[in-house]
Amino acid sequence: MTEFSQIAAAVIGTGFIGTVHVQTLRRLGVRVAGVLGSTPARGAARAGEIGVEKAYGSLDELLSDESVDVVHVTSPNQLHYPQVKAVIAAGKHVICEKPLAMTSEQSAKMAELAKASGKVCAVCYNIRFYPLNQQAHAMVGAGDLGDIRFVTGHYHQDWLAKATDWNWRLQSEIGGALRSVGDIGTHWVDLTSFITGMKASAVFADLVTFLPERQRPSGPVETFSSAEGATETVPIDTDDASAIIIRYENGARGVVTTSQINIGRKNSLHWDIAGSTASAAWDSETPDHLFVGHRDAPNQTLMRDFTLMNEAGTRAASLPPGHVEGFADSFFAFFRAVYSDVATGSRKADSTWATFDDGHYEMRFCDAVVKSARQGRWVDLDEI
Repeated sequence: MTEFSQIAAAVIGTGFIGTVHVQTLRRLGVRVAGVLGSTPARGAARAGEIGVEKAYGSLDELLSDESVDVVHVTSPNQLHYPQVKAVIAAGKHVICEKPLAMTSEQSAKMAELAKASGKVCAVCYNIRFYPLNQQAHAMVGAGDLGDIRFVTGHYHQDWLAKATDWNWRLQSEIGGALRSVGDIGTHWVDLTSFITGMKASAVFADLVTFLPERQRPSGPVETFSSAEGATETVPIDTDDASAIIIRYENGARGVVTTSQINIGRKNSLHWDIAGSTASAAWDSETPDHLFVGHRDAPNQTLMRDFTLMNEAGTRAASLPPGHVEGFADSFFAFFRAVYSDVATGSRKADSTWATFDDGHYEMRFCDAVVKSARQGRWVDLDEI
């Protein structure tokens, strides 16, 4: 029995990522009290498929369940704001999938509510919790790279590369004005901000929709799965890809590209951070190796290894060296950190999970990107 076994959670959303949350909670030892689907029928069906005993018929029913301590919000983006507000009002801890909201106006209010609540309110930027990203965060904090000068990278996928590929994120009224930036791009923005300790002060963005029309199926399509059956042609106004130049508050510069149409790139988040004395780089498709670059000594590749990593990297790891820690393990490390704080009632000073303030920063970044792309100019985040 662990301390987590005394905590109960409920999950809103029963698709791909909601299922990941349920599976990770079980692995952690947290009791999954129930799930809430997009409809009572779908929720009941999915609960049966993934072995959860209870499917709530409504959000009100879930929130009235006094046994539930933590609510995971994994629903489509347009539901985050009203659902998170209701969860906080019910006095429960909350973990919300990214992006936190549809706009920075919404996220600002959510951040205020989170602070006033006294509860643990986390945003699901799980990629922070690949052990070597925690390692890199501590390296930068210790000055191992010197002053950070240039941050580059990408987040590229191919799961929406065909006109017949479909997901609710394609629809701006459900997912928001940005898609490749709002969905996967905010992961890169959050991660590099976490590692470097720097935030963007201004952005210049170019957005493109290569597939202005797509085939929408008549029924729901789970993330990363293929649609079947009859379809209809619909116009698309969200970004397939982007290129963004970044100015940071300390004078550093950055460049990031996002894409959900790069054939063969299944899930490649890459960052390369150049400091004044050394550099480092990492890619999510080879997550157990960290490049460390030197000018006057041989370059290094650090393998995720307890005997070689710093304390922060070691704390996030759970498997022996040579046993690759991947996507599911990053959720495990993230939830373990959040639930450690839930168990004590509040966020610890040395906790490294993303807060609602972090989520609000990412939404300000997104709103600045939209404004820049529409107006063709640099946009300061202070304008947002």
